Amino acid sequence: MKEFLRRLLGASNKEEKPAPSKDTPKQFKATLIRLSGYLSAHKLALIAVMITALLGTAFMILSPKILGLAVTELFQGVMGEGIDFFRILQILLLLAALYLLSSYFTYVQEYLMVGIAQKIVYVLRKEVNEKLSRLPLNFFDSVSHGDVLSRAVNDLEKVSSTMQQSLTQLITSLITMIGVSIMMLLISPLMTLIVWVTLPLSFFITKKVVARSQNYFKGQQQALGKLNGHVAESYAGHETVKAFGREQQTVGTFNKMNQTLYESSWRAQFISSIIMPLLRFVNNIVYVAVCVVGSILVTQRTIPIGDVQAFIMYVRLFSQPITRVANISNIIQSTAAAAERVFEILDQQEESAGSRVGRSLDQPKGEVRFEDVSFRYQKDKPLLENVNFYVEQGQTVAIVGPTGAGKTTLINLLMRFYDIDSGRISIDGVDIQKLELEELRRLFGMVLQDTWLFHGTIRDNIAYGRENVSDDEVIQAARAARADHFIRTLPDGYDTVLNESASNISAGQKQLITIARAIVSNPALLLLDEATSSVDTRTEIHIQQALKRLMHGRTSFIIAHRLSTIRDADMILVMDQGQIVEQGSHEELLEKGGFYAELYESQFASEASG
Repeated sequence: MKEFLRRLLGASNKEEKPAPSKDTPKQFKATLIRLSGYLSAHKLALIAVMITALLGTAFMILSPKILGLAVTELFQGVMGEGIDFFRILQILLLLAALYLLSSYFTYVQEYLMVGIAQKIVYVLRKEVNEKLSRLPLNFFDSVSHGDVLSRAVNDLEKVSSTMQQSLTQLITSLITMIGVSIMMLLISPLMTLIVWVTLPLSFFITKKVVARSQNYFKGQQQALGKLNGHVAESYAGHETVKAFGREQQTVGTFNKMNQTLYESSWRAQFISSIIMPLLRFVNNIVYVAVCVVGSILVTQRTIPIGDVQAFIMYVRLFSQPITRVANISNIIQSTAAAAERVFEILDQQEESAGSRVGRSLDQPKGEVRFEDVSFRYQKDKPLLENVNFYVEQGQTVAIVGPTGAGKTTLINLLMRFYDIDSGRISIDGVDIQKLELEELRRLFGMVLQDTWLFHGTIRDNIAYGRENVSDDEVIQAARAARADHFIRTLPDGYDTVLNESASNISAGQKQLITIARAIVSNPALLLLDEATSSVDTRTEIHIQQALKRLMHGRTSFIIAHRLSTIRDADMILVMDQGQIVEQGSHEELLEKGGFYAELYESQFASEASG
């Protein structure tokens, strides 16, 4: 229920929001080091991967040398007394056995690595999800939902695929380079020196291109997040887009974002793809040099012809890991950019650690006190200043005032969606800073103007208000909210499945379900924000009666826009520019002839003229 409350209050908050935070992106190397830290929990499995990679690669590395023996045997047979086919058959059978063993250990290596990669990404997904549940409301105010989804889905998927595929290739490439170097040294130190001379040039090319393309890969992931955010926003508000005829403008904005993504992706992929032809050119020069030097050594009878043939194969094997590492570097760059974006979420400042431990109220009464409470979203722009009021158990308090006066902020502070800058807020005499955060929020039931229902059955949506709710309690709450009748007229009744936007029922029916959800939660305190704004006049009367029964004996806060609905409130708090300028009952405030009286008369006149 906590996340549900957050999003609802966030959606209805029309007051000034905090500016988005601009965290400095992490360095490429630091991101990779942090990502590799997740591997430490799988040391034994990684050791097994290393062993199987070593064995699989070792058998593969021995193959050219064995094949070289067969070539030497054939050459000597042609030049001598005849070919020993039995000897050649033995060599070929040994070669086949090596290939089979290499394939088997490669299979085991891949199997183990898939498990490691999926477990790591599982942990990352869990950390991101848990982190999002611990982030304060201002994070959701400053970051689009589409961008968060892109980080939690697209970016994590990229990390998953890289760990699963590229990491094993990187391991085998390094083992191959070491093993091939040893075999080449055993055959000919001179030709090995020729190959090694080109290594610094290959690494220099790779480093330069990687450094150049990294910024573009970062821009690619950022552009993808913005594009996803725009698509999600446009889809969620497609009715509004069509109603105002903004389809062309929406498509135009999409095209601009798509063009930005295209340019970033094109530059990143093009620059990184330069690595391959450059390294191929260097490798071909090495290949020619080895062939020339090897031919000379054979004519001088320094090494057998089979070893030259084996060495040429080793040159190919040696160049493949370099090329593969260069290719992997392209993937690693985009993965590092994706991982940075995931880590940016994990590094966001959470709600204070002390807010998650503390006291609980066994039998809450609902007495609320604000003492000299001050708060501001931005340090240089005060919003609430020295707010004081006291609400007794069971009282109904209405909060009124113009847009931006601080009405919703007052509720946000009461539920600790934000922490106050100074002063004290208490419930039943206990500072809410000392209450367990989840316990505090379970004290409240909410019915807001902006309804939120999730994809699922009506029964599940009503039962969302409290854990372990029986079917009878769901039905009783629906009856109290005057929702039982329309629910039973639906084809599947309480088992009717609502779609993602709950567009298969009317706005008024959505409101009735949210009211039933608040009733089933049986809270100590109620927060109402024009709970009957989306229903017809007849239904409004029934709901007002249901709400009166629900509010009986409970402390209730009503954010009021239509002043005619709060005449019976025990206390009305009149807010203006972050301060409570008046408080009292409806009759008392009218008698004063102050700010509330002006608001009431102007609204009454508007309704009368309408």
